[in-house]
Amino acid sequence: MTNPAETFIGIDVAKDHLDLAIHAPAQTWRVENSAAGRAVLCAELQALQPSLIVLEASGGYELELVAELATTQLPVVITNPRRVRNFARATGQLAKTDQLDARLLAHFAAALRPAVRPLPSADQEYLTALVTRRRQIVDMLTVEQNRLHTVRSVMRQDIEEHLTWLREKLAKLDAEIDDFIHGSPLWSDTDALLQSVPGVGPVTASTIVALLPEVGTLNRQEIAALVGLAPLAKESGKKQGKRRIFGGRAAVRSVLYMAALSARTHNPVIKRFYERLVAQGKPKKVALTACMRKLLVILNALVRTKQAWRPASAV
Repeated sequence: MTNPAETFIGIDVAKDHLDLAIHAPAQTWRVENSAAGRAVLCAELQALQPSLIVLEASGGYELELVAELATTQLPVVITNPRRVRNFARATGQLAKTDQLDARLLAHFAAALRPAVRPLPSADQEYLTALVTRRRQIVDMLTVEQNRLHTVRSVMRQDIEEHLTWLREKLAKLDAEIDDFIHGSPLWSDTDALLQSVPGVGPVTASTIVALLPEVGTLNRQEIAALVGLAPLAKESGKKQGKRRIFGGRAAVRSVLYMAALSARTHNPVIKRFYERLVAQGKPKKVALTACMRKLLVILNALVRTKQAWRPASAV
């Protein structure tokens, strides 16, 4: 039940303006999404002393606002838009305007109270941007390589030139990511711990360092749920549906998939685990997903204990 003394605020972020709403008593207002507008807003919110401020990820338009709110020690959470839309459907709100979205976010804050997590540092954000850009370059390489097999010969040279440029860009990004990680003692140590595990290479390690900073701080169930590798039950009455993984951090899950494929061959612990599951009749895809989860749990434990890989101690 909401304490009457608590104040929950929702902010709908657009490129040019910010719409704000207080859950109770209901109130809405708008300010410019500019340096001057955000400065006034932070002062207003400090005076209100809100219990929680919630906004959605908005393609980067929210980043400056979040940084300024955090600098003034205001409790702010960026939530997944999918969660908010599901909440809207559950509460029967089908209409969508900026003001209604702000009110919905305030209601979401009061009802669900998502946990406030420490915001990433500037270095963490930069590393995340590098790793994200690397993934985009790899995606473009895949698309162009596939296109090379079907395009008419007149365009083949153009695509080959683009592929050469993309490969050069990828090599430069890999070098920059490596230098950036090894320029930080903490990240360098974490990277070394992760790569001590057979099957985990530089790409998997750098992706985890950049996109999963919580590694080593959560228990095995929490880290699996965060990445989206915790099987979700689908049961109702006598119906027993198949458990499936869903949500979480897809980019981390993607590199763990490749790492598990490698570990299935080169990591004795993962190899035995995979073979045992297959011998028990588990489909190979299910067994590989279980290997991804086991590999993640091992990596999480190594970072938490700050101990490198030892097969005898892996569980």
